[in-house]
Amino acid sequence: MKSKSSEKNKLSRRSFLKCTGTIVFALGGSSYLLNGPRGEKGDSDMAVSDGYLVVDVEKCQGCISCMLACSLVHEGVQNPSLSRIQILQDPFGKFPEDLSIEQCRQCEAPECVEACPENALTANAKFGNVRMVDKEKCTGCGSCFAACPYTPARLSVMEDGTNNELKSRKCDLCANTPYHWREKGGGPGGKQACVEVCPVGAIAFTRKLPIQEGISGYKVNLRDNNWTKLGYPNG
Repeated sequence: MKSKSSEKNKLSRRSFLKCTGTIVFALGGSSYLLNGPRGEKGDSDMAVSDGYLVVDVEKCQGCISCMLACSLVHEGVQNPSLSRIQILQDPFGKFPEDLSIEQCRQCEAPECVEACPENALTANAKFGNVRMVDKEKCTGCGSCFAACPYTPARLSVMEDGTNNELKSRKCDLCANTPYHWREKGGGPGGKQACVEVCPVGAIAFTRKLPIQEGISGYKVNLRDNNWTKLGYPNG
């Protein structure tokens, strides 16, 4: 149950979009149908997540609205350092290698979950088996951060704003967001802040388990013919 303070601080969708400084505009629909069936279990004994984020790095404009939105709904402040999704930019790089979006993969067999000595990282059945951190159990030891096989690590360990203790943070698909603009919040059955706020539709939610090997399952083509007219490759 959400506290009264959380209810008081809950954002309206209008305020949420205004706070991130983003004007959402339409540049055409997605070229991918992203909702599909999923398996009950993967190669591990852990139930697979009910949802995933996929991104189009060639469509992203690097505005970091997703990062601001993520920190806003989770922490109540706009701070890219508190974001669960990361936009990496290389000012000396050439398109499309000059930019990358790195998001938690909600792995089929998550090494971060296996590494946690306190069982603070679990596939939370209440929220569609999304891989989530239990702050009450988390000691901030950093085992999950070290275990993540991806660079940059999809988790962060830093001081928690309420008690200044070290805690792990990771994407929960907005399942546990005290400042969400919707009463029902996010999670696989709700709205993900980064998806909703992205002005060019470079982030999408899918229920279909992406290919786990490599990056092709998570970095996809979300462009349509309208993007071709703007000079972007569509293939």
